[in-house]
Amino acid sequence: MCHHGNTGASYIWPPHCQILNDNSYCSPPHISNSGSYPPNSQKNFALMANSPPAITGLLNGSVGFCRSSAAQGAGTIYVLSTISTSSIEEVAEAAPNAIKWFQLYIYKDRNVTLNLVSRAERAGFKALVLTVDAPLFGDRRLDIKNKFSLPSHLRLGNFEGELSTKINNAESGSGLNEYVMSLFDASVTWNDIKWLKSITKLPLVLKGILTPQDALLAIEYGAAAIVVSNHGARQIDTIPATIEALSEITKAVNGRIEIYMDGGVRQGVDVLKALALGAKMVFVGRPMLWGCATVDDAARDMIQHESYYSHL
Repeated sequence: MCHHGNTGASYIWPPHCQILNDNSYCSPPHISNSGSYPPNSQKNFALMANSPPAITGLLNGSVGFCRSSAAQGAGTIYVLSTISTSSIEEVAEAAPNAIKWFQLYIYKDRNVTLNLVSRAERAGFKALVLTVDAPLFGDRRLDIKNKFSLPSHLRLGNFEGELSTKINNAESGSGLNEYVMSLFDASVTWNDIKWLKSITKLPLVLKGILTPQDALLAIEYGAAAIVVSNHGARQIDTIPATIEALSEITKAVNGRIEIYMDGGVRQGVDVLKALALGAKMVFVGRPMLWGCATVDDAARDMIQHESYYSHL
């Protein structure tokens, strides 16, 4: 499965170590908390940030706020999903000083997308992260088998009425897939990037780039940055792990825009490898959720290593 490919691929990218090089001058490792980012956005942040997982209320109702508070305390970036159980305004109120970006899907009804963008701007979000690898969702067989739907006590926080509860029912399979099929625009092309840029002044980050060709198109169509991502390895099976795709994309981009990566980041050495292969920052998803579901102080104990949970 692709998920194991993401985590396992880090082990087949070992560091190339040269020995007997007089290391007496070396100081202990230290990673700075500074970085650069596209114009008009926040200039200082850490090298590891929050990915935008959807419907985190399934873990517990406070996970979304835990993640934003943790990001605020750590001085890093929090990305809110369009289909979160916490709204744009709720997150802005809970973490007013966090660096907040908004993950976006393009809906068939463009007024829905326009409204989301406007609300994110008003709430002080600093960038839009457009997911480009999921106009249709992959065949998530366990979701279909279990007829996954959002429990009745939860709703999608960014919407009202049917848009907030449509995911609470599954007619023939997965309620999530049915939501996506009925509402997301599967006809999206590169020209829609132009449209999105025309309705906002926020920097646009494209999430879901896996080839040098698409990275070059992202530059051509005005993206401020890209995320090398395979959607947590749950979208298209047998595709490359993100760290495998990163090096070629870095060479093709050649410094013209910033490159970020997500997928399979579980420990510090995974971050180091991604940075060495050209990423300016990595996004972390699952470990952040595991941590926020269990810790007392999110800012202090933001991530628990997955090995901890294997003993619970």
